[in-house]
Amino acid sequence: MSKLLAKLRGKNKGDDQAAASSTQPSSSQQPATSAAASGVKPQVYFDVTVNDGPPARIIFDLYYDVVPKTAENFRALCTGEKGFGYQGSAFHRIIPGFMLQGGDFTAGDGTGGKSIYGTKFKDENFVRKHDRPYLLSNGSQFFITTVPTPHLNGKHTVFGAVSSGEEYVKAIEACGSPSGSPSSNVVIAESGVL
Repeated sequence: MSKLLAKLRGKNKGDDQAAASSTQPSSSQQPATSAAASGVKPQVYFDVTVNDGPPARIIFDLYYDVVPKTAENFRALCTGEKGFGYQGSAFHRIIPGFMLQGGDFTAGDGTGGKSIYGTKFKDENFVRKHDRPYLLSNGSQFFITTVPTPHLNGKHTVFGAVSSGEEYVKAIEACGSPSGSPSSNVVIAESGVL
């Protein structure tokens, strides 16, 4: 884990040049204009950096079949197609043994953020449960859970899951603290649709 975290923090940059360049989206990975309109259920990604180190890609599957409105909001915020979104924002709260929290691209401290539907929108439903790690939960400000979190059932909407990059989620979790204050600057350098 410490080697992976060192890689994310940018130590050994010479060894990681090829890996860093391979995480950049190709022209075939450019944002779709509307997944809901096309019927496509895309995967989305974050290229995350720690202290300006090389990017690490985390890929998510979105649960359009259960929470289409919430999934579409997250997808659109990944692409930035509405003129705002996750790219360039930080994970402002990281609690080991619980979750990584991000998505506050307006204030950066957990007090802001917005959706494509307005400042806030109502939880769509609570069909999916917080029964395993690596789930996307909440809404425009989001959690990536690192353990099962049943205490969130009925309080937050589960709208997706990490499909690739779990090792990076665990490495980023090590940048957290019991209070949630990150020890490193963890940023979504790029985001979009695959």
